[in-house]
Amino acid sequence: MTGLRMAAVAANFDRDLEADFQRVGRLISEARAAGVRLLALPEGALGGYLLSLDGTAEPPPAFEVQGPEIARLAALAGDMVVTAGYAEADGGLIYNSAVCVTGDGVLGHHRKVHQPLQEDAHYAAGDRFEAFDTPVGRLGLMICYDKAFPEAARALAMDGAQIIACLSAWPGARTNPDPDLTKDRWKRRFDLFDRARALENQVVWLSSNQSGMFGSLRFVASAKIVDPGGEILADTGVTEGMAIAEVDVEEALELARRSMGHLRDRRPETYGAPELARA
Repeated sequence: MTGLRMAAVAANFDRDLEADFQRVGRLISEARAAGVRLLALPEGALGGYLLSLDGTAEPPPAFEVQGPEIARLAALAGDMVVTAGYAEADGGLIYNSAVCVTGDGVLGHHRKVHQPLQEDAHYAAGDRFEAFDTPVGRLGLMICYDKAFPEAARALAMDGAQIIACLSAWPGARTNPDPDLTKDRWKRRFDLFDRARALENQVVWLSSNQSGMFGSLRFVASAKIVDPGGEILADTGVTEGMAIAEVDVEEALELARRSMGHLRDRRPETYGAPELARA
């Protein structure tokens, strides 16, 4: 397999859906011009995230996964594989979801499982982690706080994910925030989770994030691409931007796993808790 050029975005999206689509279109055009074949947009890219996490905010507008909004995203993607976050309407419930599309339609889908603070006042929770095949390799999706749980990324890796895209609306610290966002402790955790999840599963990791302000939240941006050894290949820092890197995915995974294969060398029978032994 030749090198796959991929990108992770840090950008600000809000309730103005038409403006969001215009921004998405510009980002896809910019990525296409740079030769990108896989693009990760943030959590809440269509309609924005929550204005606060205290349980009082109104949720974003919600769309069905087979509705016209996702079809519009797919049309913009064209020959590119694009992941984006949105609020999903299904069966009278709203989920914090991510979708992966090309011009041919929906390739994969994920509903956020782990809900921080009072996010569960607005969204129902997902109940699974499943990888899926795409034109650029086998992919897994996660959303924001999902990355704090090693079992989530491990489930995707065990399901054959070569690349994991984690879409976020990850803010800076809520208490005693550092005026310098580069020194913010929640930004530090965001970066640590990205590197650890890539390294422990020996996968390519794309991390997108919201940037700027939305309501009471100040996002840490820090979109990045991490290789299977946990090394950051490209990073936007704490500002809006697009992290771009080219990786021969199959070769990178083969080299990382050749001598110390973390998935191969697991000893699940020793891990105690039944759910860990099954993971």
